[in-house]
Amino acid sequence: MKLNRKNFLKVAGFATAGMMVKPSQAGTNSPFSKNHVQKFNMHGYSAPKLDKVRVGFIGVGSRGSGTVVRLSSIEGVEIKALCDLIPDRVDSVIKLLKNEFPAQKPMSYSGSPDLWKEVCEREDIDLIYIATPWQLHAPIAIYAMEHGKHVYTELPVGVTLEECWQVVETSENTRRHCFMGCGSAHDGMAAVILNMVRQGFFGEIIHGEGHYIHDRVSDNKLRWERDKSNNNWFGYRPWRLQENVNRNGNLYPAHGLGPVSQMMDINYGDKMEYLVSISSNDFTMGHKMKEMAEIDDYYKPYVGLNLRGNINTTIIRTHKGRTIMLQHDISSPRPGHRFDLISGNKGIYRARPDRIATSEEWLPEEEFNSLKEKYTPEITKKFNEKRNQAGGSHGSRGYERVTASDWRLIDCLRNGLPLEMDVYDAALWSAITPLSEWSVARQGETVKIPDFTCGAWRTNKRGMDINIQQGGTTNLI
Repeated sequence: MKLNRKNFLKVAGFATAGMMVKPSQAGTNSPFSKNHVQKFNMHGYSAPKLDKVRVGFIGVGSRGSGTVVRLSSIEGVEIKALCDLIPDRVDSVIKLLKNEFPAQKPMSYSGSPDLWKEVCEREDIDLIYIATPWQLHAPIAIYAMEHGKHVYTELPVGVTLEECWQVVETSENTRRHCFMGCGSAHDGMAAVILNMVRQGFFGEIIHGEGHYIHDRVSDNKLRWERDKSNNNWFGYRPWRLQENVNRNGNLYPAHGLGPVSQMMDINYGDKMEYLVSISSNDFTMGHKMKEMAEIDDYYKPYVGLNLRGNINTTIIRTHKGRTIMLQHDISSPRPGHRFDLISGNKGIYRARPDRIATSEEWLPEEEFNSLKEKYTPEITKKFNEKRNQAGGSHGSRGYERVTASDWRLIDCLRNGLPLEMDVYDAALWSAITPLSEWSVARQGETVKIPDFTCGAWRTNKRGMDINIQQGGTTNLI
């Protein structure tokens, strides 16, 4: 399709259309309520064990190709299919696998927009991984689960509230897992802080902060110059740029929200009640489009469009009276931030640099390091042990890129254990985006947050087995 202004606006308005509310709902702060009865509680559900986890990849650009390497580095994973609209991407990953993981011999699917359905329909695949543009995440996830597959999707799981509900309903109906990869408390300092929270170091949790702050605008060479040798791809991402047109809200909340939600036991002990959201004007993206249009005609259709404000701030209040602050800013020259703060009535943690306080003064570095060592959880120790074991063997060094979250997902599937981030987490964390857009459009009006667990949060057992009481048997290779 030629990118003229009329067609571009049609495409760019796709996601916004999904958050529109009926006229009768315009005066209420519950425009996204839904009469849903939980058919089966996927939280705590143990699917049958999979000795081998056979994976089909849909989308193998930069994010997808990296995940192929990471999952190939985990014991018991067999890559069965690689699918992408662009043939060169599939060919590149096939070549990479031949060099690093010659035992992996996936079939390739490319050149047609509907080939992903064939991958989902295959009988010899257990898990579908999705790394496509956002608007395809929910349709692929739903189709995959309907065809008997578990799902591992990049965030978000859906771009509208209706899509989030459809994914939940499909997971419950099919009893197939839907795991959304994002920032979690599996890795790094977040795992240590989660352990400290659970052992009561910070007391009763009051407040948390998580952000997606990442300068994707300043560097023209890295972000905006198109690579002619790679289908005119550019670092900011063509599909991401379209997502920033005619949308104004917190477009990427889950990386910062995930760890905070786990520390507050959201969906298993507490739930989000409502939010308010406010965005600044755009002070950089419009200027950048004018600047780039003078260099490259590709950017001319973007000049003068309504682009997302620089920074969005969203405040959430939970049922237990806690608060969460989320910020989104990928177009200002700021150092990156994700999980940033957790505060209780006995202490506080803040990131970058990592520090802890139990009064108005930060603890000395020596004392902080001692606490970090003391509270490093078993999941971190076990994962590091597996990496050290892999490092002592010969062959690929792909294990160095595996995250604890990747490893634990495969480990849970192979051991028939409940996933530590389930479909309700995926739906809730994704729903913050359309909810924030609704609030921003109404000058920060309060909006109720749907309960995707339908009340089961009151009795759901705590997720995230950071002490590895079960499983932990899967190796890295």
